[in-house]
Amino acid sequence: MISLQLKDRSITSSRPAFVMGIVNATPDSFFEKSRGSLELAKKLIDDGADILDIGGESTRPGFTQVSAKEQIERILPLVKQIRSFSDIPISIDTRSCEVIKAAVESGADILNDVSSLENDPDIADFAAEAKIPVILMHGFMKNEENRQSDPDVIKNVRNYLLERADYALSKGIDKNKIILDPGIGFGKTSDENLALIKNIQALCGDGYPLLMALSRKRVIGGMTERAVEDRLIGTVTANIYSVMQGAKIIRVHDVKEAIDSLNVMKYLF
Repeated sequence: MISLQLKDRSITSSRPAFVMGIVNATPDSFFEKSRGSLELAKKLIDDGADILDIGGESTRPGFTQVSAKEQIERILPLVKQIRSFSDIPISIDTRSCEVIKAAVESGADILNDVSSLENDPDIADFAAEAKIPVILMHGFMKNEENRQSDPDVIKNVRNYLLERADYALSKGIDKNKIILDPGIGFGKTSDENLALIKNIQALCGDGYPLLMALSRKRVIGGMTERAVEDRLIGTVTANIYSVMQGAKIIRVHDVKEAIDSLNVMKYLF
């Protein structure tokens, strides 16, 4: 049995990891079928998602920055609609304090900050005050120009995430509400992404649950030589490996298939 503490309740699962379904309230996310609103959210809930992750700004390579106002206009109606029929935990993928504050006031539960609380100086204080969990990701703030492969990528990613966790703790965020994400595909070469996936165990064990976001990403395409539309089986395989190595949350586009794979793991491992 695994559990995750939210603001005023906890969620549990008998499966070895939680499944976070992706709903991109954007026109430019890299996987077209993840772009949607209420209809997609309902489908992912019906498919058994434990958490929904809603974003109003794509962070794909070459993304266009979206203002807080526009993110709010994209996200809030969807959060309010979901809350009219479901209490599923809702994570908000944003780097903006203004956005997460508005979303929490409308019923959201979790902050998923790809900048690890670095982008907005007020966001950590708000998360602590609101008593919500935070997901801290590595790689978004890195300069990708003229990058060379990092021979110590596992050590450096782990150290960065633990430093950001310490920062979160210093701001008053509870340790049991901090989740770490190695940021596969963000500011990393193909070899670095593979090294991190193969060495997930080295990123676990510090008391923080690890989230893996591998779904249909370029690294899966590199291993399978498949286009993004045909990376489902590769994604499921990589997620199974990740969970076997200790990941506690998998962020996916394809919830039903993720649930099935975790249910099989529950009986066989």
